[in-house]
Amino acid sequence: MPDTSPFKISTISAFHKLRGLPKPQHPLISVVNIEDVVMPPVPVQGTAVFDFYAISIKRASNVKYKYGQQLYDFDEGVMFFTAPGQVVGIEASEEVKHSGWILLIHPDFLWNTHLAQNIRKYEFFDYAVNEALFLSEKEEQMITDILLSIQQEYCANIDNFSQNIIISQVELLLNHSERFYHRQFITRKKAAHGILERMERLLDDYFNSNELLQKGLPTVGYISESLNISPTYLRSLLNVLTGQNTQQHIHDKLIEKAKQKLSSTNLSVSEIAYELGFEHPQSFSKLFKTKTNYSPLEFRQSFN
Repeated sequence: MPDTSPFKISTISAFHKLRGLPKPQHPLISVVNIEDVVMPPVPVQGTAVFDFYAISIKRASNVKYKYGQQLYDFDEGVMFFTAPGQVVGIEASEEVKHSGWILLIHPDFLWNTHLAQNIRKYEFFDYAVNEALFLSEKEEQMITDILLSIQQEYCANIDNFSQNIIISQVELLLNHSERFYHRQFITRKKAAHGILERMERLLDDYFNSNELLQKGLPTVGYISESLNISPTYLRSLLNVLTGQNTQQHIHDKLIEKAKQKLSSTNLSVSEIAYELGFEHPQSFSKLFKTKTNYSPLEFRQSFN
């Protein structure tokens, strides 16, 4: 039975060697021109795990990359980000035409810098499952210029200023990328609103089933896993589209259901709280009051 486990690449030098590239100019950081990457002469399908960060901007034909659970082709300029330990899949035919750049950064390069602690604040590194970043030509050129500046800096004579300058350029690249992601949430509204609609249907089904009694309120983890996207990506998308986070959406759906029961049934507040997954009626009443400025009983009385 063939081994399907991911192929691990521990160092940037190993990546260079595997892809037929010259030895890297710096052992801990490298900007790779994808046109120089040597692809195997036979069709490829497999997965790999890097022990370093990889930021890629690519255009390619006859090749697909699996990023989380999504499979992407690269006819457009696409950018995606992987952190150490994440799995990347590839499917390539015999004839691959590709262009673009890859920035490889080993965690050791960030050691003792503020970016070492801050790099994971950029949520696109946590997107185990999400959509890649689609760039306009202007955005693609901006990112490419930053990558070439990084390459120029580490290829020059390394001095006491080199690391700080490169770190600043990496941060500039990440901040632009974060801006582009938020732009994408707005400009690619069809896909974003599709996720929002799926979440609404998921919550409707959950609140109309017996799962509330059996499992209690749905968690953020449950929602994101059911939608096949990560919690951080879902939170960012919802925040841009609606100004609310996932937990607030869950609570809004809960209050909507509670209002229906309070206005159309004779169930007691305790019974409604139990049916909505609360062990303690006081917790339900407190949340309802916070969200509506009315206690459950005050709300019910307003219908009499």
